[in-house]
Amino acid sequence: MVGVLLLLLLLPFLLYIAAPQIRKMLSSGVCTSTIQLPGKVAVVTGANTGIGKETAKELARRGARVYLACRDVQKGELVAREIQMMTGNQQVLVRKLDLADTKSIRAFAKRFLEEEKHLHILINNAGVMMCPYSKTADGFEMHMGVNHLGHFLLTHLLLEKLEESAPSRVVNVSSLAHLLGRIHFHNLQGEKFYQSGLAYCHSKLANILFTQELARRLKASGSGITVYSVHPGTVNSELVRHSALMRWIWWIFSFFIKTPQQGAQTSLYCALTEGLEVLSGNHFSDCHVAWVSAQARNETVARRLWDVSCDLLGIPVDWLMMAAGPKRSLKQTTQHTLPK
Repeated sequence: MVGVLLLLLLLPFLLYIAAPQIRKMLSSGVCTSTIQLPGKVAVVTGANTGIGKETAKELARRGARVYLACRDVQKGELVAREIQMMTGNQQVLVRKLDLADTKSIRAFAKRFLEEEKHLHILINNAGVMMCPYSKTADGFEMHMGVNHLGHFLLTHLLLEKLEESAPSRVVNVSSLAHLLGRIHFHNLQGEKFYQSGLAYCHSKLANILFTQELARRLKASGSGITVYSVHPGTVNSELVRHSALMRWIWWIFSFFIKTPQQGAQTSLYCALTEGLEVLSGNHFSDCHVAWVSAQARNETVARRLWDVSCDLLGIPVDWLMMAAGPKRSLKQTTQHTLPK
């Protein structure tokens, strides 16, 4: 017992000593692309904090016109001014986007499409983690609603603009936590059983399945859009705000948990690296193609999740119109779903 107590007392000191080596091991991925982005337009969800903020900052530093799509507009405005001051790029704009409300998602898309002629980069970064059981404005379980369905709808609404701006890219921020995820179609809204940690894992698995199915359909349509999912690493961010246990664990291991800037590297790598088009649909970690679970490679589940997601959101299952043949304009499949 004395030995255990002594170990617990010494643990923070030991972690502090080992931190430089461990941090180096855990944060080896760096986006080395030197590409500049003048004239390019990017949307980053959840860009008022953490990984999203750092991603938006780097895109702005490279000259892009960047939209910070976030729920807290006041906080977003403060971040936008900070990025403008740090990068000298005044084209950093804030727009309201609440991924827990499909009306807000449609309103954001409508305004963006009215304002912009192009969209080259869409970073679906925002997310929630380990929330107490709750539902979105549309009755979806919060993790699945925000992390998956919200970004599914947003991507659908902006896809025509991405095609018109091709070559363009979509990056979906997932997690290594997908390894514990399962898609329980009979309990997608968590009404039969619910555990907040697993609910997060399920939604991160959904991100990867959506990425793979979207990539498959985009390739068939010849749209010029490519899509990637990423694991940013274990990052010191506000994502764990709903769990006292996770905040405590993050504090204990804070010596070698990635910074938000380090966590943004793989998103930036997938958004910027030239020649990555042939790897559309793949999952990345530390700026390299990463292994995913057997569940995440299940094409049957991916197709069914696509169909179920479309049904829940009230959009056509065949919105990429694969059967119509390659080079079909996405305009014909998306224009009727935008708000009037």
